Amino acid sequence: MENIDSFKIIGIETNTTNENGKSAEDLGKLWEQFYSENISNKIPSKKNTEIYSIYTNYESDYTGKYTCIIGMKVDSLDNIPNGLIGCEFESGKYQKFLAKGNMPNAILETWQEIWKKDQELNRKYTADFEVYGKNSQNGENSEVQIYIAKK
Repeated sequence: MENIDSFKIIGIETNTTNENGKSAEDLGKLWEQFYSENISNKIPSKKNTEIYSIYTNYESDYTGKYTCIIGMKVDSLDNIPNGLIGCEFESGKYQKFLAKGNMPNAILETWQEIWKKDQELNRKYTADFEVYGKNSQNGENSEVQIYIAKK
């Protein structure tokens, strides 16, 4: 269990659901937009180069609708460029998982493990997130951290 301090994100968002493969399609488009429109260069006052994929505004649990935000941690939400959104996430307790291997398959496999353990994980369903750091683009040696909000 880890305590994560509150943080601010600026990025882009979409609403989706895990039903019928919809999230794979919607999130694929969101990542494509993030890279094709060079969103990272539009984000002011970035704290670092890590990219966050945040799952929030859950309708219920992982079977319901939710919002995905892809963005970067920032020092301030005072200057949010047109077309982007800014959010602040509260501090809290998180359980960390590590997706290892070829992306995005390793991430999907890790999420499937998390969903199987949904009840025992005592999830809070406030904001869960993935962190794409320097090791996230290493082919079969890639690593992405996944943090699950806990009650």
